[in-house]
Amino acid sequence: MLVCRDVTEMTTDYLDHALPLGQRVAIRWHLAICSFCRRHLRQVRATIRLLGSMPRPDVAPEREAVLLSELHRVLPESQPDSG
Repeated sequence: MLVCRDVTEMTTDYLDHALPLGQRVAIRWHLAICSFCRRHLRQVRATIRLLGSMPRPDVAPEREAVLLSELHRVLPESQPDSG
């Protein structure tokens, strides 16, 4: 049985339909009994919806590369897998 930490760690994959059926069912079961995780899921969905509705900033490609490089420097886990 999943615990809240498992569900919060898998929220993005769950919303992206990137989990195997067994994990999706386990998350749905957990959501049926856990109001905290249901609230968390609603908040993530709302954040995605709001961010998706915002206009994309007009950033020059060379500036975007600098910003992404800085982001990867301060958040190493945001770098894409190399393998």
